Amino acid sequence: MKFTELANRLTGISCPVFGISWNPVDTERAIARRIIIFLEPRRVLYSAYEYETTHPCITSVTEIRNYLTSQLENVDENSKLNSYIRAMRSSCNKFLSKCPDREDFRYHACMNGNIDNWIFTSAIGELRGVFGVMIGQMAKAYGLDVEDELAEIIPE
Repeated sequence: MKFTELANRLTGISCPVFGISWNPVDTERAIARRIIIFLEPRRVLYSAYEYETTHPCITSVTEIRNYLTSQLENVDENSKLNSYIRAMRSSCNKFLSKCPDREDFRYHACMNGNIDNWIFTSAIGELRGVFGVMIGQMAKAYGLDVEDELAEIIPE
């Protein structure tokens, strides 16, 4: 650890005997674990397509993107975890670009055979593909368990 990093974390020094206090930094493993725990109940990542409707999926992907963005500030920009988070966030942005939160898109995306339905289901498939790879790499890199439902999207 560099001195400047240590100095930035110091919050106090006590005397007469001696004491020191600091703000401990989250380990990358702890951050990766929090991210996986956050993603585990997100059905947009693993639920059968026929059970998904557009508006809740768009809302969920927006929440995922915002959460991933908030976690980036706690991660070293040169770390592997940073690249995993950025890939997942980029996938969210791509999904949201393809599936706008507009009433006309939401209406047509629920109709089988409609081009908006095809766009919606393919966008979910792309999102799941990227998340599956990134979650698998995170779990392997940091020795983390993943709940069975979410683990279904991890390629073998």
